[in-house]
Amino acid sequence: MEVIEIKSTKSQLEDFKESIIWYDLVKELEAWKKGFETELKSIVDDAASSNPSTASVLLHLGDLNGRIKAVDYLLGLPDVFISLLEDKDGRNKTD
Repeated sequence: MEVIEIKSTKSQLEDFKESIIWYDLVKELEAWKKGFETELKSIVDDAASSNPSTASVLLHLGDLNGRIKAVDYLLGLPDVFISLLEDKDGRNKTD
C-alpha cells in the first residue's frame, strides 16, 4: 500500500475549506453531480418502456454511478487529508 504524503498542514487545509476557491470548486462539482444524477434518473425512468438490460445501457449506468462516487470522493478530500494528518499526529504523540 502506498503511503499518502500530505505536504499541507491541517491549518492550511482548514483555511482552504473556507476559501472562495473551494467554494467555487464545490459548486462546480455539485453541478456535475446533479447532471449525472439527472441523466441516471432519466435512464431509470426510460426503463419502464424499454429494455435497460443491454450491455451498453448497463455500462452507461455503471459509468454514471462511478462519476457520482468520484465527485463525492473529491468533495470529501480535504476532510480525508485532515483526518490523515490528525491520525498521524496522534500516532506521533504516542510513539
